[in-house]
Amino acid sequence: MNNGTRIFELPILKYGSKIQVGSFQSGYVRRMNGCYTPYQLNKCENYDHYYKDYKWCETRDEQYFTGKYNKHVCRRRILIDNEHDRINYLITYCLKNYYINQANMIENGKFIPKWKHEYEMKNGSLDKVRELQSENRRLHNIYLKQTQEMRELKDKAEDAVLQEYLDNRGNVDSLSVTVNGERYNII
Repeated sequence: MNNGTRIFELPILKYGSKIQVGSFQSGYVRRMNGCYTPYQLNKCENYDHYYKDYKWCETRDEQYFTGKYNKHVCRRRILIDNEHDRINYLITYCLKNYYINQANMIENGKFIPKWKHEYEMKNGSLDKVRELQSENRRLHNIYLKQTQEMRELKDKAEDAVLQEYLDNRGNVDSLSVTVNGERYNII
């Protein structure tokens, strides 16, 4: 552009559009899309800012200087004055942050963070874990259903044996039990 601004478009899709970065004559390098205002990519430095400490005087109904200063640590961007240095910094930044750090982009544009990749390599795929959990729930439900059916069949069988005993009890004339060699008849 005519005011010293140069915009570059990278062949990387992020949030549905290609990444654009720019070099400005003012000394800033910025990412041009992805937010309302262009995001500054320049490095930051801390600097100290001192301001006067005031207290409120109730009797005079005004503030007065206490003679002390408060320190506040501020951050500011480091401007790059030379265009060659700005382009060099921009290329280095893009290589590091958009090519190397995002080398594990999948074709459909889904990004796999490093922690997730390492977790899946150590513990298995999260999708596989969810699939196994779903299968486990399904088999547990089958187990519960079959256990309930077995209880019902057992209760029916016990009832049938008891009923058969009661039905056959009338056919038995005498029932006897032998204890310590003595025979006892049960009527």
